[in-house]
Amino acid sequence: MKMKMKGRAVVVGGSIAGLSCAHALISAAAWEVVVLEKTTSPPTGHSTGAGLGLEPLAQNLIKSWLKQPHLLDLCTIPLSIDQNGATDVQNGITRILSRDEDFNFRAAYWSDLHRLLHQALPEGTVRWGHMFLSFSDSDGADRVTVKAKALHTGDVYEVVADLLVAADGCLSSIRRSLYPDLKLRYSGYCAWRGVFDFSDNNSDTFLDLKKVYPDLGKCLYFDLASTTHSVFYELLNKRINWIWYINQPEPRLEGTSVTMKASSDMISEMKQEAGRYWVAELVKVMRETKEPFLNVIYDIEPLDRMTSGRVVLVGDAAHPTTPHGLRSTNMSVSDAAALGKCVAKWGVENLVSALEEYEFHRVPVVSEQVLFSRQLGRMKQGLELDDGTRFDPLSGTDCEKLQQKNMPFLSEVPLI
Repeated sequence: MKMKMKGRAVVVGGSIAGLSCAHALISAAAWEVVVLEKTTSPPTGHSTGAGLGLEPLAQNLIKSWLKQPHLLDLCTIPLSIDQNGATDVQNGITRILSRDEDFNFRAAYWSDLHRLLHQALPEGTVRWGHMFLSFSDSDGADRVTVKAKALHTGDVYEVVADLLVAADGCLSSIRRSLYPDLKLRYSGYCAWRGVFDFSDNNSDTFLDLKKVYPDLGKCLYFDLASTTHSVFYELLNKRINWIWYINQPEPRLEGTSVTMKASSDMISEMKQEAGRYWVAELVKVMRETKEPFLNVIYDIEPLDRMTSGRVVLVGDAAHPTTPHGLRSTNMSVSDAAALGKCVAKWGVENLVSALEEYEFHRVPVVSEQVLFSRQLGRMKQGLELDDGTRFDPLSGTDCEKLQQKNMPFLSEVPLI
């Protein structure tokens, strides 16, 4: 019997998308994987990122990559309820718009999930402090050459592989090289984000919030006000993750991140403005949060291609999306699993066929999910919808459209 050739992949980007691809290619296809990440060391503690919600499919996929699957449950907490409510603090009005008690997501802290995935990889898989520079992938070539730089020495070197996986995020340089005319689409709003830590004591701030929102610890809360909305839920280890979306002109970004470092004046203004929209108990959480930050919200018009030669796009590099459907991490995990299955099925000898199948199955799914998330965000922000209307949370009907369970392909995903 002829032995299958063992493939080699270079993954650019050591975030959750990149680590997921490494797991999928190693576990499903037994490939050798090198992950290039320009950050010089793994994130420590809770210094990076904020909260995220994992759908049941992503939970099962991640567990399949872990030698100790129960560890995922230990570092997450259930989100069994999805609730949307309307708030008008000026007139003392609150009402529940929709409530789904069969949600079955789990809440995770970004750095906890990243650490879990990283520690489960073979030692040395991720090259920390190694920056991707460029790649060469000639038409018809059966290999791709990746040029990178070791930041601690300044040495520039090349890695030859069968496949280049672009997991380099929303501002992907690899996507720009493949599609130079493709531009990010500004959503029309930014998001203030923060994690409130009440672990030092039995915080009155948390207890007061719990009185108003009694299902904290198992509920994903959305509060909608006029032309704005907020999201909040509890994380493990006595933390509240919160997000507040504000309609505004597109700010100027500097560097290679969609996260802006907020000035003290910006933070002060945000905390002052919060009192105009949210109940006092939520405002207090926002005001007592240390180091809130600002994300500029983008997506793109869905691509009809996620591969080019021996280069494949995954995660936010393939489909930047607004966060309203909790899609970013979940789509990244599904991309990785689909890629692993296709590569395992076809083998390195038929990699072109593997990438064609990956693209055939994933493009329709991610395209519909990106567009649904876009419409959901515009609905909750009171922006004009496709039919020319605007949703008013205080008088609007058909509120079931606000629920996460309406996401296309949420329960049945082709190939996975």
